[in-house]
Order: sequence, then structure tokens, then C-alpha cells
Amino acid sequence: MELTLLGTGTPEGLPRPGCPCAACAVSVGTRVRAATAVLVDGALLLDLTPGAVLAAARAGHSLGGVRQVLLSHPHDGPAVELPPGLPAAGRVPDGQRLAVISGHRVRAVAMDAPGTGYEVIGPDGNRLLYLPPGGAPAGTNGTPEQPYDMVLLDVLGRPEALARLRASGAVGPATDVIAVHLDHDVPPGRELARRCAATGARAVPDGTTLTVGAYHAVPDLPRRTLVLGGARSGKSLEAERRLAAFPEVLYVATSGTREGDPEWAARVGLHRERRPGSWRTVETCELVELLDADDAQGPALLIDCLALWLTDAMDRAGAWDDGTWAGGGQKELRRRTAELVAAVRATRRRVVLVSNEVGAGVVPATSSGRRFRDELGRLNAAVAAECEHVLLVVSGQPLALKG
Repeated sequence: MELTLLGTGTPEGLPRPGCPCAACAVSVGTRVRAATAVLVDGALLLDLTPGAVLAAARAGHSLGGVRQVLLSHPHDGPAVELPPGLPAAGRVPDGQRLAVISGHRVRAVAMDAPGTGYEVIGPDGNRLLYLPPGGAPAGTNGTPEQPYDMVLLDVLGRPEALARLRASGAVGPATDVIAVHLDHDVPPGRELARRCAATGARAVPDGTTLTVGAYHAVPDLPRRTLVLGGARSGKSLEAERRLAAFPEVLYVATSGTREGDPEWAARVGLHRERRPGSWRTVETCELVELLDADDAQGPALLIDCLALWLTDAMDRAGAWDDGTWAGGGQKELRRRTAELVAAVRATRRRVVLVSNEVGAGVVPATSSGRRFRDELGRLNAAVAAECEHVLLVVSGQPLALKG
């Protein structure tokens, strides 16, 4: 089964008409994206968009052989003019099946938002799933017996849709996940490719022709990632993004609770509201036990953050006091950090760790403050050495330091 992406953008397209944002400003040339529409084997058209005939011609195809036109979502504004010779466009009721004269079999998949997803099985038996913009499957009924060969969906707008498909088995390790309905929320180019790769997906230019079921290297997802950054740099948000498309994430908060501190409670509340509802949260500094869990298929871990873990470790070791530090506190703290680093090295689970980068700041005025800064720098360096991927977030912009 062969498909051509006549467009890969949101219904508004990219750049959005009249939008002055930076992402739209650099969306020129091959970065321009028309509204998403997919031509399958020249016979089935998923979503009808303005300029579909010209888009097909530019890609070396004709719409003359189209036998069925299916819409996946409500279209705002004036109706799209139907090109001469095309059959009338329509939507299949949820759960219903449709046989196309070309030999393709279609099943309508219910969404949790206005729209319809389509499962397409080609004459060759390959399986394709196409979801509308902003849509995720409404439940797991009708889950295929085996993973789809290719899935096209709004990866960046609804990463939890991909998480649901992974949880149900509809997306497996070899499924080719294509990001469509792309908007100006993510700058095109390297940042778009990086954001997609973090979810195990890829984006392609308009006009690209893909073969469903053909081998394509799936983006390599690192087992261990360290995200560094200063205060309010966006490091926690970046860490959460890296796991938003995966089911059963365990959020490990090392901060604990602070009685009588409403400002801290408000910070924690904002973090919780931002996380997907399917994530579980545990408040603990016993990280070694979680990392040592011999379960490679268990929930991914998001540990936020190592700086607060170190604060707890220094409390336990009495490392803030100069005398205790010299009398055995240093040895005890180094033992604890060595155990944590060894657990990161040996873990079989996917883990994203967050930590503060404090080495570029003002030198603390106290010996205990300087001690904390130095020990956090050593801990960050040791953990980074055991991670496949290391990011530094500056002003919300992630910079890859490793991997």
C-alpha cells in the first residue's frame, strides 16, 4: 500500500495566513505545509483540502483514479469545492466498515473529540491508521490483533493519543509513526525533528510518498536522558514532553511536602495539572530502589529532580556542618551518590532525570552553599556519563549536549 501526503499541516496550514509568529515566519520553501490530506494507492483520498489537485500533480499523481473520498473532521468556513470527477466526500459512522472498489477495507474509529479516525487495510494486507487533528481513540475497542504498520496522527498536539495506542498494542516497536496536522506551536526544522523523535515519530515534507509496511528506521529512543537547566528554564516541561507519548509513566517527585508553605504548594499543583491524567506520582528520595526494579517493561520513570535528592542526601549525611563533613559526612555522601550513579548505569527502565545546572551562577557566600554547588556539579557529571542523551535547557530552548 502506497500513500502520498498531499499536505501535513493543520486545517489552517503553515504558515497560518496573517500570523506574525516566528514559526510561521520561517515556514517557507519545503517547510510550507498545506492542510493534511492523504492519497492512498491513487484510489482513496483521506480528507479533501483546497488545492488537492495541484498538490497531487506536484507529487506526480492524479486524482482521476480516486474512488472514495473520506473526511475525518468537521471543516470550518466555506465548503471545499469538489474537483470535477471526484466522488462526493463523506464520513463513515463510528464503528462502521466500508469496502472500496479498489480492494481497500476501511473501518471508522471513534474519537474523543469531534472527528473520525480511519483504519485502512490494503489489498496487500498492510494496515494503516489515520487520525484527525486533535483526536485520540475513544477507548481500546476494536484494537487490532497486531500493531499497525503505519500510523498518521497529531503527535505533537495530542501525544497521549500515541500513548493510548502503545498501551493497547496498536503501535509496536516497528510501527512507522508519522506526525501530521503540524501547527506553528513547534518551530520547523531541527526542533520539529527533535520533538518528533522524542516520541518515536517522524515528520516528512508535503508531497512525500511512503510505502506502508516498508522498512524504515524507527527513531532511537534513549533509555536514559538527563535534562539540565537553571531556575524556570523549562527543564521540567521538556522532561515531561519526552514521555508524554508513552503509557504508564511514574512521576517521581523528590521535593516532598512543605507544611505551611502555600507558594510551594502552588508550584507543585501547577506541575500536577500539567501532567497527563494517566501518570502516577510518588514522592520519595529512595531512587535506587525504583531504578533497580528488574522490570524493563515497567512504567517509565520521570525523576524531578536530582538537586532536591542531593539536598535530602546531604541532610541524612549531616553534610551541611563543616565538622560533620570532615568527620565522615563527605564519605557518607559520596557513598550515597555512588549508589545512585550505579543504579542509573544498571537500570533496565526508561528514565528521564531532571537536575539544576548551578555551576554558572554566583559563588555562594557560605561553605555549605559552596559544598552543595560542588557536589551537585559532580553528581550531574557522573549521571550524565551514564546517560545516552543529555539536554541543557536555556530560556526554554533545549540544546543537545550528548546523543
